[in-house]
Amino acid sequence: MLSATAVSGCGSLEYCGKPRLRTCCLAAAAVVAAVLFPGSARAQNKTIAGPFTVERPTLVSLGFEWRISGDANRNARVDVSFRKKGDAQWRKGLPLLRLDGEQVTGGIPRDGGRHYFSYVAPNMFAGSLLNLQPDTEYECRFALSDPDGVKGRAVRTVIVRTRKEPEPSSGGHVYNVYPFGYKGPRQQPAFTGLLAAYYMGSDESDHSNVMPPRAQPGDIILVHGGVYKDNRFVYSGFDRTLAAYGTPFDGTYYLTQSGTPDRPIVIKSARDGEVIFDGDGNQVLFNLMAANYNYFEGITVRNTNVAFLLGYKNIAGSSGFTLKHSRIYNVGRAVEDDWSGSKDFYIADNVFIGRHNPEKLQSWWRPDVWAKFPGYPAPITSEYAVKIYGQGHVVAYNYVANWHDGIDIATYGDPDGTPNEIPGRVPVSIDFYNNDIYNMADNCIEADGGAHNIRVFRNRCFNSAGGALSAQPAFGGPLYFYQNVVYNTTTGGPLKLIDTPAGVLIYQNTLVGEGRLFGPASNVHFLNNLILGDAWAGPIFNLSTFTNYSSSDYNGYRPNPGAEDSFEWNSPAFSVAAEYAGKLVSRHFKTLREFQQATGQEQHSVLIDYDVFAKVPVPDKSDPQRLYDPEDFDFRLRPSSAAIDAGVLLPTINDDFTGRAPDLGSYELGRTIPHYGPRSEPLGAPGSGAPRSETGPPPDSGR
Repeated sequence: MLSATAVSGCGSLEYCGKPRLRTCCLAAAAVVAAVLFPGSARAQNKTIAGPFTVERPTLVSLGFEWRISGDANRNARVDVSFRKKGDAQWRKGLPLLRLDGEQVTGGIPRDGGRHYFSYVAPNMFAGSLLNLQPDTEYECRFALSDPDGVKGRAVRTVIVRTRKEPEPSSGGHVYNVYPFGYKGPRQQPAFTGLLAAYYMGSDESDHSNVMPPRAQPGDIILVHGGVYKDNRFVYSGFDRTLAAYGTPFDGTYYLTQSGTPDRPIVIKSARDGEVIFDGDGNQVLFNLMAANYNYFEGITVRNTNVAFLLGYKNIAGSSGFTLKHSRIYNVGRAVEDDWSGSKDFYIADNVFIGRHNPEKLQSWWRPDVWAKFPGYPAPITSEYAVKIYGQGHVVAYNYVANWHDGIDIATYGDPDGTPNEIPGRVPVSIDFYNNDIYNMADNCIEADGGAHNIRVFRNRCFNSAGGALSAQPAFGGPLYFYQNVVYNTTTGGPLKLIDTPAGVLIYQNTLVGEGRLFGPASNVHFLNNLILGDAWAGPIFNLSTFTNYSSSDYNGYRPNPGAEDSFEWNSPAFSVAAEYAGKLVSRHFKTLREFQQATGQEQHSVLIDYDVFAKVPVPDKSDPQRLYDPEDFDFRLRPSSAAIDAGVLLPTINDDFTGRAPDLGSYELGRTIPHYGPRSEPLGAPGSGAPRSETGPPPDSGR
């Protein structure tokens, strides 16, 4: 008899994928429904429409959730269309992803008996409209259908506006801040140090926190060029020849006043020289856990462990933080937040330089490879550039180099309220895009801990050791990885799908490296990718999945020459839709053709080699510490390559294809290559002779 978990299986036809497996999982679910619920299978299979939710918008994406009940045989679907408000023509979006019963348990901690997580995906659909325009109103239509019938409202139409980029507002006060000892002319009103302007005064004494705030929503604090470094161990009242900025002996700026979304409190460079906030080696430089909608632009932060502290799990945190056009270096963490109530961060066009070796890649794991090199295991002197949690966040167009991790969602644990998610506290609607990430001891991007509508797209990741793009785990999904370029992934590979992630959509990426960390996962789908082996492992693709409605097709593969097995598909017996408790059936295939015939997957996939690109060589496995520079490569496709016109349409991702069908990989032939990293360089620069990892791409590289 089939296990009850089989009913948690098949997705809509878009995500079930191949004819053999589609038939298998739909049939299995129907059998289970009939056996477990005799006489009521038809009623259980009918879909009952429940609450519809519009998530917090970002600048270029919109996320939606639709709870349902019924649909035990998982053959319901939600088709999506949209248009700008006022336009006559509707456009298609990607269908919403079907979720129901996918289990996310993760591993077991080093000390302790239970699994990390206890999450089970709700019975629902979720998905995003992608690549929209900021500050634009869209009419969005969702049509729920089911061959077994739909009860309740089957069509939902909503009007939603994407968010605009945060900017200073007009009409507020303008305050000028100068460094201690400044002798030149001052624009009025003028203050020495940030705290004297933000509050009604500052004092490096027992009175450091007595002054009420001066800054109000809409106010702008212009910080003039110079170094702001407090003598944090000196009582200020007795020697006025010493710089004193009013931090209470721990060197931390505690900023507690809130702006609003339209009228943030702005702290920005006056652009008359580099503004440097030096933490003198302290723990936290800016603590904003009690302050919402504070906006920083054009500053440099250095010499501290945490540059911006925004929230702690189960304690407190902030919303509306903005960091733009700034330079952060010599810090342990640049932006730290793991408070589930945080909303609407915007972190863009910054440079984040960590303390890790700027000239060589080093790792903390795989001693068989890395222990032979000095510095193993790599100490985590710079843990991550950005780690955030909450809803509505955007991290875009940043340059990130020499860290353990680059840009992360906090792993956190089960979303608050599990198994009954608390709507305002679940990590949803988060965008990471157009970031340029270089030299990571672990991951370039961790989407770990995200739940629904997490979008990681158009990023470039060069030189990593622990799995470039990570889902460890994803709570239900969808988590979108699309149009990313990944190269030189050494021991970790381009993707890390471990700790039982659920609901991962891997579309239209260019990935150099093998899939050695693919699972176990559930409800995972690959389309239109280029995946090229670099000889660090045998199989080029080795997915382990709890769900036979996971799918893979329209991909281009370059297997490793001489590999004993090139493809693996480890899943439950094909007679069940999903199984989380039993042992997966291990299936190994030497050729793509054998893989296709045995599983029904990859029916439209092709074999390719490095010559599909204009200029991309195989990474040199004999020198794992080597750092490759993106400007030396050209990932554009050759016009005659097998990747041309070999893909399938993915609405809102590749609608602009130029040939008979979309191309495979990140770059469509004839289309402009994305811009990676800051759109304009922040003030300040590393010294002459600094290594490439610290200077970033040369100005003429086109990024």
